[in-house]
Amino acid sequence: MTTLRSAVPVDDDVAAVDAGPIGPDWVPTKALGRAVLLTGLLLIAGVVLGRVDLVVLAIPFALGTAFALRRRPNERPRIAITADDAQLAEGDGVSAAVVIGNATPVAYDVVVVRAQTPRWLRIEKADRPYVRTLASDAVDDIPLEGPAVRWGRHRLGPAVAQAVACDGLLASRLSVADPYDVKVYPVTEPFDADEAMPRAAGLVGGHRSRRPGEGGELAGVRVFAPGDRLRRIDWRVSLRARQLHVAATLSDRDAEVVLLLDVLAEAGRSGGIGGTASVLDTTVRAAAAISEHYLHRGDRVSLLEYGTSARRLRPATGRRQYLTVLEWLLDVRAEPSPYEPYDQVFGPHLLSSNALVVVLTPLVDGRSAAMLARLARGGRFVVAVDTLPTGAVPSRRSNWTDVAYGLWRLERDNTIGQLREHGVPVVRWAGAGSLDLVLRDVARLASAPKAVLR
Repeated sequence: MTTLRSAVPVDDDVAAVDAGPIGPDWVPTKALGRAVLLTGLLLIAGVVLGRVDLVVLAIPFALGTAFALRRRPNERPRIAITADDAQLAEGDGVSAAVVIGNATPVAYDVVVVRAQTPRWLRIEKADRPYVRTLASDAVDDIPLEGPAVRWGRHRLGPAVAQAVACDGLLASRLSVADPYDVKVYPVTEPFDADEAMPRAAGLVGGHRSRRPGEGGELAGVRVFAPGDRLRRIDWRVSLRARQLHVAATLSDRDAEVVLLLDVLAEAGRSGGIGGTASVLDTTVRAAAAISEHYLHRGDRVSLLEYGTSARRLRPATGRRQYLTVLEWLLDVRAEPSPYEPYDQVFGPHLLSSNALVVVLTPLVDGRSAAMLARLARGGRFVVAVDTLPTGAVPSRRSNWTDVAYGLWRLERDNTIGQLREHGVPVVRWAGAGSLDLVLRDVARLASAPKAVLR
C-alpha cells in the first residue's frame, strides 16, 4: 500500500508530537518558526548593540505575526469519501467524491487532499494532490470519476486532508477518511444452452421429465380416471370410443446446476474488461453467465469452490439467487496451497446425484484432474470447462522455457484425453453455445437404458 505523506511541511519538533494519538489539531509551520526567530534575533541584536533601527525593523514582523494569529481555527478539516450506490458492472463509470468541510469560523488558506485509488478504478488525475481554498463554515467536493475495468471489491481510499490557515503560519494535523468499498460485478458473457438437462429432479420447472403429471409435453391418451381435470378430456377420442379419455402429459421439472470453481491456480495476465483475461477472469465471468442462463429458466443453481476455503452457496432459484451469486463471485480468489483441498463438500448430503456439475478449471494443478475423475466415478453428470487462456505463457523466459512449456502443454493435453476416456467431457469456454454439444451427449447417456446383472 502506498504511504500517504504529509502535504504541508511542519517543524521537526512538532512532527514527533503530531505522530502520537494525543496532540493539538493545529501545529506551527516552519514559516511561523522563522518569523519568531527573525523577530527575536532583531530585538536581541537591537538591544545588545543599542541600535534602534533593528528594533524598528523587527516591529513589522511581530505585528504581522500577531495579526495573522489573532483568530485561530480550533478544529481540523473534516473529510469523507462518498460514492454512488448504483450497481456497477465492468466498464461502467465510477461516480465518487471526496467531501471536505470547514466547521470553524476561520477560513482555510489552502487545503491539500490526497486520495489513494485502486488499480482497477481508473480515476482521472488520481496521482496528483488536490488543492482547494475553503471559506469558513463551507463544504466542497472533489470528484473522483473514471471507469471500473475489472470485477471485484475495490477499496477507494483512504483519503487525507491537511489545511493551512493564518497566512501559512499554522497547519492542521492530517484528517483521514475511511476507505469506501466499491463493488464491481462481472460482465456476463453471452451464453445459451439449448440442449435438455441430463436429469430433472424437482417438482416444478421448465424441463421435460419422464414422469406423468401436469405439464405441456403430450405423453398420450388414456381412459379417464378419478382426479383427472375436465379440461384434459379429449372429446374427439371420447366420442369415438364412447368412453371418456384424457390427454396425458409429462410433468415439467426443474434441474439443479452446480458450478464448481477451481481456485487452486491462477494463470495469464488480467487486463480488465478491454484487455486479456486471466484464468480467474474467465472463471468468474463464465460462472455469472451460466448462472444467469439457468436461473432465468427456473432451475436451481449452487456454487462451490475447490480450494483451501471450500466456500459454498446453497442452491436456490429466482432473481434474488442471481444477485446472491454475483455477490458471492466478488470474493473468489485464487489461493495456491500445498495441502489437499477439502473434499467433504462433494458428499451426497450436499451434492445431489441428479445435479449437473459444471467444473470451471484451468487443469493446471494435478489435483483438479483427480477431483474430476472422482466425480465421474461417483456417477455424477460432470462437464469440465477449460478456462486456461490461449496465450498463457510463463512470464520469465530463458533458453529452456519454450521447451519446458511445450512439454507441459503435451502433458496437459494427455490429461485431458484421459479425462475424456473416463467419461468427463472437456470443452473450452467460448460464450454462447459452449456446452450445447456436451450437454446433448450427457443427456443421451442419462436417458440410455442401463444394463442390469442377473
